[in-house]
Amino acid sequence: MSEIVVVGAGVVGTATGKGFASLGHPVRFVDIDRRRIDTLRAEGFEAGDTVSLPDRPAVVFLTLPTPNAGHRYDLHAFTEGTVAVGRALRGSAAVHTVVVRSTVPPGTCEGLVRPVLEEHAGMAAGDGFALASNPEFLRARTALEDFLFPWMTVVASRSRATVERLASLFKPFGGQLRTFDDPAAAELVKCCHNIYNATKISFWNEMWLISEQLGVPGQEIAATVAQSAEASVNPAYGIRGGLPYGGACLPKDTKGFLGFAGDLGVRMPLLSAVVEVNEVMEQLATAAAEADGADTARSLLGGGLRGTLDLGTVGLGTIGLEPPGVPVGPARR
Repeated sequence: MSEIVVVGAGVVGTATGKGFASLGHPVRFVDIDRRRIDTLRAEGFEAGDTVSLPDRPAVVFLTLPTPNAGHRYDLHAFTEGTVAVGRALRGSAAVHTVVVRSTVPPGTCEGLVRPVLEEHAGMAAGDGFALASNPEFLRARTALEDFLFPWMTVVASRSRATVERLASLFKPFGGQLRTFDDPAAAELVKCCHNIYNATKISFWNEMWLISEQLGVPGQEIAATVAQSAEASVNPAYGIRGGLPYGGACLPKDTKGFLGFAGDLGVRMPLLSAVVEVNEVMEQLATAAAEADGADTARSLLGGGLRGTLDLGTVGLGTIGLEPPGVPVGPARR
C-alpha cells in the first residue's frame, strides 16, 4: 500500500482520497477549511490543516482550487499549497512523489510547481522528490463514482519510473491509461477536455437559437445529428491539427449558413470563428505546401481533407487497464 497525502479536500481531493482509501491505502487529507476537516474526521479519516509527510515514500496529490479571475487562472491558493508541500519536503527523509491533479494552465507543473518546491524543499526534482501531472476528469455530483470507475487516466512525468509507479497505483481502478513524458501535455489534455465540452454546448446553443426561429424541434435535431455526423461517431474525425477542412461540403455550408442565420437575425459568433480559423489554417497549409511544391498544395487543399487522424499512429503511451468485470463509467455530457 502507498501512503497518500491529499492537499486540498474539495470535491476532487475528497473523491481522490476516498477512492484510494477504498483500496486500503493510508490517506491523510490537508485543508484550511475547518468544516471539511471535521467532516472527514467524523467519517473516520485522518485530516488536518498542516502538511506533514511520513517517513516512507508517499504520493502527494495537489488538488487545490484554481478559479478564474477574468481571463486568467487564479493560482494564489494553489501556489500557497505548493509552498506548504515544499516546506514539508524539506523536513522529510523519504523521496516523495508530488502529483499535480488540479486543473492548471499548461506549463504549470514545471514552470511553477517545480521551482516553488525546489526553493522551499532545498532539493531538486528528480533527486529529492519526484514530480508528475495527473489531471482529473471528475464530475461534481458523481466525483467518487467517476474516480472509482474511470474511463481514462492521464499521467505525465519526465521520469519513466514515476509514470510507472503512478500507473501501478491507478491500475486497480481500470479504464484506459494515457501517458506522456512532458507534464505540459497532460495539463493541455485537461484544458482541451473542458473547453471541448464547453464548445460543443455552445455550438448546440447556437443551433437551438436557429431552431427556435424556424419553429422546429431543436432537441430532436441535435439527437439526430449526434448519430449522423461523423464527428460524433468517429473519435478520430477532425482531430488532426495543422490542416483545414475542405472538400465540396464543409466550406460552402459553413459560409452559406452564416448568411442564412444573418437573414433570420441570429448572430453565430462560434460558427463565424470556425470559418475564421479555417481560413487561417488554409493560409498556413498553403504556405507550407507551396514550399514543398505546387502539386502538394493542390493535393492538400483540393483533396477534401477533414483532419481525420489514424489513432494507431499517434505517439502516445497507451496502456489498457480495463480488466474484465470492471464497469465503464456512465456517459459524460
